[in-house]
Amino acid sequence: MNNSEKLLKSLDKKDVFALAFGAMIGWGWVVTSGLWITEAGSLGAIIAFLLGGLLVVFVGLTYAELSSALPFVGGEHVYTYKAMGRVTSFIATWAIILGYVSVIAFEAVALPTVFEYLVPHYSQGYLYTIAGWDVTLTWAGVGIIGSALVAWINYRGIKLSSVINFILTILIFIAGIMLITGSTFSGSINNMNPLFETGMVGIMTVLMMTPFMFVGFDVIPQAAEEINLPKKKIGQLLILSVVVAIIWYIAIIFGVSRMLTPTEINASNLVTADAMAKAFGNSEMMGNFLVLGGIGGILTSWIGFYVGGSRAIYALAKAGMLPKSLGHLHPKYNTPHKAILLIALLSTAAPLLGRPALVWLVNAGGLGLVVAWLMVAISFIILRKKAPEMERPFRLPGGTTIGWIATIMSIGVTILYLPGMPSALIWPYEWLIIGAWIILGFVLYNYSMRKYGKKNTDEHMKKEVNRSA
Repeated sequence: MNNSEKLLKSLDKKDVFALAFGAMIGWGWVVTSGLWITEAGSLGAIIAFLLGGLLVVFVGLTYAELSSALPFVGGEHVYTYKAMGRVTSFIATWAIILGYVSVIAFEAVALPTVFEYLVPHYSQGYLYTIAGWDVTLTWAGVGIIGSALVAWINYRGIKLSSVINFILTILIFIAGIMLITGSTFSGSINNMNPLFETGMVGIMTVLMMTPFMFVGFDVIPQAAEEINLPKKKIGQLLILSVVVAIIWYIAIIFGVSRMLTPTEINASNLVTADAMAKAFGNSEMMGNFLVLGGIGGILTSWIGFYVGGSRAIYALAKAGMLPKSLGHLHPKYNTPHKAILLIALLSTAAPLLGRPALVWLVNAGGLGLVVAWLMVAISFIILRKKAPEMERPFRLPGGTTIGWIATIMSIGVTILYLPGMPSALIWPYEWLIIGAWIILGFVLYNYSMRKYGKKNTDEHMKKEVNRSA
């Protein structure tokens, strides 16, 4: 393999942290924090994010060990193959790709939503109504144009993506910290009532949203071959990004609920921006500044998941589990450009589903993420038994204990999505997304197996998991 066919090691410490943290934070804290508070109450939402964060910490620890031991492109693809074989590897990776593509599509829907705050009444040119929401030409157009722009940035190379990501992450930090400090001094603890809304049902409803909000740490393993750092440092940065994200989400919920009354939250289209404006004397300028931070969050998340999703598709294609054309690197930019274009094709149409698609994408994508995390946690347990001699630069104490905790918690959260639970996925929209993704994966996998052969795939993967880092 010549140099033009290899991913370039170009990401340093700040790039890796910004990639993971920016991907985890995204736009959700701006557009859906009001929903968390109204569903579960202020304290109920905080508890839901503590529980969700605890799951992500334990899962993240298993990722940290595995990503330092097997720092190869594809992340879950490599871990699950070494532990459980080809079919399991495809299922886990295809599930995580669903999560990534859902986030990318979510951002394409979120972008036109922010314009409604900055440019009121810009939405014109009625097209149709879906789930009670009117889709317009200009509204969908903003999301589609934004999607094309972000695809272009990722197409041009990971170094350009990481520079833009780092700058935007700083903008997010500034906007969020101003909101948190402003609400601390200007808000009232009385505004946080009710502390709980609909009891455990509310907490479970928000809890099932948290995997989607925390996804992003797993972008680090996807881009492992492009990280120019010691193996142990990869695991450390992964866990640091998770802990900072947990603190961030809880602080935002605390700040918004302290600043706005329940009535104001229900009346607001963008509660974080309204909370920021109120914290600084009803300043429209400060509300708009928060929105700019939110746009930064949209772009960091968008960029991060293009990196993660395209590398996961690239890894499957190189192994022959997807059409091999998706595993080609651009001769100039060294990016998996065909995988990037596929994601753009799948996600750019999302704004045509309107604003209701925000919730559908969060929930459907969340299930895909938790399934993949579960399979990584199981792989961690198996590899501790199956490959005890494997070098583990970031080695967890306690044997397989952390893996078992991550596995049990992942199963518990997965159950929340299933029919019969108060927080089950919505029929037909969310289950249709899941069903269509399963069918697409089944068709592509079987086509690839017939064309390239199971033997060739297994030979490639055995070389991959056994090669020297």
